[in-house]
Amino acid sequence: MSLLTVKNLTKQFGNNPVIQHLSFSINEGEFVSILGPSGSGKSTLFHLIGGILSPNTGSIQLADQEITGNRGHISYMPQTPSLLPWRTVLQNVLLGQELHGKKDKEKAKEMLQIAGLEQYIDAFPHELSGGMKQRAAFIRALQSPQPVICLDEPFSALDELTRLDMQKWLLSIWEEYRRTILFITHNIEEALFLSDRIIILSNKPANVKDDFLVPFDRPRSEELLLQEDFLHWKKKVHFSLKGSD
Repeated sequence: MSLLTVKNLTKQFGNNPVIQHLSFSINEGEFVSILGPSGSGKSTLFHLIGGILSPNTGSIQLADQEITGNRGHISYMPQTPSLLPWRTVLQNVLLGQELHGKKDKEKAKEMLQIAGLEQYIDAFPHELSGGMKQRAAFIRALQSPQPVICLDEPFSALDELTRLDMQKWLLSIWEEYRRTILFITHNIEEALFLSDRIIILSNKPANVKDDFLVPFDRPRSEELLLQEDFLHWKKKVHFSLKGSD
């Protein structure tokens, strides 16, 4: 059963159409990545799903609830960690819960321990490395009560080795909690390594060009990145994406 359904979504700014007749759905517990050319409307799509923007036409449903143009129904993590500098790591992680009238400190501490941040619970964001900030921001998203987490290129600012470490860490956390994730990335390897499905957007006005089911078994390790089948799929997604330009 579909958890999130986007139907015939269209969005334009003035005379500039960005998204046109875009439809897809994701199931509960699914990890879905969205790839598309630069400027194809991927972040705009997230803003529509999150209710920050309203579409010109179309609808967005969460389970059986219409959420088009309404905020507060999804958990959103932008490209930068966006931790509040005056709050400790633990206080930042609890923020999403507090906004919904909840607070489970013990669960938050447990997840921070799993994330390797146990010693930094009372630290402030300026005391953390870039990877630590991203882990804290993801734990905050994971702790929020909304059923869908939207991640907008969360690792794009990290160096290659730190990025791979974060991908492996994200997979380990996701394997344990199986939250529904919609993930924007420009990196084909990242999408293949992390995802159950990859949705390819066309150039703007964006619609769905391809929808690939990723065939690799879970759990996954970094050795997968060097396997022949992985390289075959990397080429397949590359040529689909290239045809979207």
